[in-house]
This record gives sequence, C-alpha cells and structure tokens, in this order.
Amino acid sequence: MAGFETKLMLTLSLLLLIGVCTGSFYDNFDITWGDGRANIFESGQLLTCTLDKISGSGFQSKKEYLFGKIDMKMKLVAGNSAGTVTAYYLSSKGETWDEIDFEFLGNVTGQPYVLHTNVFTGGKGNREMQFYLWFDPTADFHTYTVLWNPLNIIFLVDGIPIRVFKNNEAHGVAYPKSQPMKIYSSLWEADDWATQGGRVKTDWSNAPFSAYYRSFSDVDCCSRTSIWNWVTCNANSNSWMWTTLNSNQMGQMKWVQDEYLIYNYCTDYKRFPLGLPTECNLA
Repeated sequence: MAGFETKLMLTLSLLLLIGVCTGSFYDNFDITWGDGRANIFESGQLLTCTLDKISGSGFQSKKEYLFGKIDMKMKLVAGNSAGTVTAYYLSSKGETWDEIDFEFLGNVTGQPYVLHTNVFTGGKGNREMQFYLWFDPTADFHTYTVLWNPLNIIFLVDGIPIRVFKNNEAHGVAYPKSQPMKIYSSLWEADDWATQGGRVKTDWSNAPFSAYYRSFSDVDCCSRTSIWNWVTCNANSNSWMWTTLNSNQMGQMKWVQDEYLIYNYCTDYKRFPLGLPTECNLA
C-alpha cells in the first residue's frame, strides 16, 4: 500500500509540474481584440490568432512582470505570409514605456522569415537586430524565450541565445528595471514595411492567415496580478535572477550572429553619423 501511495504522489506531482510548466491560456491570458479571430482550444493548451482583410487579432497576459524567464512555443503563418507581422513582446504603458520585442516578419513562399528584435527604454527604441532562422518556423512549434533580469536581457530561440542587451547604466545607458510589463502578442497586416521594405504586399487570396501558440511558461518570474499589488518573485527566482551567458552560450550566440544576423544597429554607421549608441562600444 505504501508503494502505491508513493507512486500516486509522484504521479500527482508530475501532473502538477506539467500543469505549471505548460500554463493554461485561459488562466494566463485575455484575448483583447479581433472580434472572434483569436481563440483558445484543447482545454486551454492551444491559442490561435488569425488575420483577414478586415482585422487581425491579439491577446495579453493577465499578469505584469518585473523580470522573468518567459517561454512561448509558436508556429508561424505558413505559405505566402508577405505583409504579415506576428508580434510577441513585453511592454509597460505610458509615454516613457519599456518594451522587449520579438517580431516575425512574413515573406513570400520559399523565402525566409525575418526575426526582428528590439529593446525600448523610456519610450526610446532604435536598437534593432534582425535575424534569419536556421529552421522553418511554420513547419512546427519552436520556443521563443525572453530572460530578463537586473543584469541583462537575453533573447533565446529553442534555448539558443541570439542576442543580449546588457545593463550598462553605469555608462549612462538606460535599462528597463522599474516598470512592470505585460506580455502581448498579435497577428496583423503591415505590408507598407514588413516584407522587403514594403515592396511585397499581402496577397489576401491566401487569407485567413493563422499563427499558433502552445506551452507558455512563466515559472521563473517576478509578477503581479494587479497594479494595486506588489511584485512578488517565485521561490526559485535565484536560478535565473542573476543569470548571464556562460562560455558555451557565448559560442552559440556567436554562431547565430555569424551565420544568421542580417541587421545590427550597432554597425549602422550611416544611420548614426554622429556616433553609434553608447552600448555599441561596450564589451
């Protein structure tokens, strides 16, 4: 009997762990726009956003976060996705907002998506880095992660770091550390700029377009459910709160940036004729 009880407790613990790690979209998010074009399926484990000629759609988190490791599995619009943007980002509110961006810019069939990343502090962005991906993001789900702590913001794809924005406040560079942010995601049309600088427009004969989301996780985070509450951290916060890249991860990031980086604001001298932003000259 004792053996049975032990197995039962282990099973329940495993189910609880799975429930925490995958996260129900019903529990964690509100669909905020799209007039029925965003929907939740599979008992809260799958969310879809769709776009047609009338409207796109989107959702936002119930919680606000002040630091965290946030994971989301996504499968992007397949086929001719030119002119579409699937945005997945954290953002605060107000005129001096902070923001951490993943944006996926669609393309014509057979041409790669562009992954656009950016960091805003105090309402100022202009820190774009863009990448191709080393896989087809429309064929299956892949994990996109923001690890945001007091030391750095790390962008990861399937656990591989692609970009780091460090806290360089000591050198006069603003860093997001005081404004809680919600998670937002949306599928929308931006064919005036999204694909090849706006030269390729959306082919509405392919609509509706759909993006898919699974396996949301915010197990490692500091969050609150209301502006009237203090931000509180999960008990295991020390495992990520002071994380920086190790030497192996630095090697992975170098590989990505050597092979797949297609735009880096820190090398765009024409855009910044008076000098590159301060962080570009820091190690």
